[in-house]
Amino acid sequence: MGGLKAAGFSYFDTYTGSPTLGSSRSWKSMEIEIQSLLEKLLDINDAMSRCAASAAPTTSVTQKLARHRDILHEFTQEFRRIKGNISSMREQAELLSSVRDDISEFKASGGMSPRMQLLRERAAIHGNIAHIDDVINQAQTTRAVLGSQRALFGDVQGKVKVLSDKFPVIRGLLGT
Repeated sequence: MGGLKAAGFSYFDTYTGSPTLGSSRSWKSMEIEIQSLLEKLLDINDAMSRCAASAAPTTSVTQKLARHRDILHEFTQEFRRIKGNISSMREQAELLSSVRDDISEFKASGGMSPRMQLLRERAAIHGNIAHIDDVINQAQTTRAVLGSQRALFGDVQGKVKVLSDKFPVIRGLLGT
């Protein structure tokens, strides 16, 4: 089993380099092969557990079985981590390739004329100014509503004070 572990780590170490887009078939075949090896290791662990269960299990056998399950778990986790890293690297490579293609296409088309760029920038500025005007109008409306609420609360407070002055029972209820 130790040889299988060493072979597994060397297999992972060999193929953890940066993937290229052209080698997706080789990555896929390696992924399938590693998955099948992990499944075989799982089957071997299960067979060892059955053998140990049919015989008189000792502490050392139980510990060895637990260690082999841990090794399988570590291999599986490492495989998932590497698989995720490769997927992430492949996505980044595809994104960079797409950006490079867009830049090349932009350069090939000659881009926009300076006049068109200025007109586009001017339109963006006017859009932002209109948005700022809307926000200012909302703020002014909110200020006016809060002012009227303040006046209303002031009137209510004055009326409550008058009532509490006239009726001491109400003053006791209000705790003023």
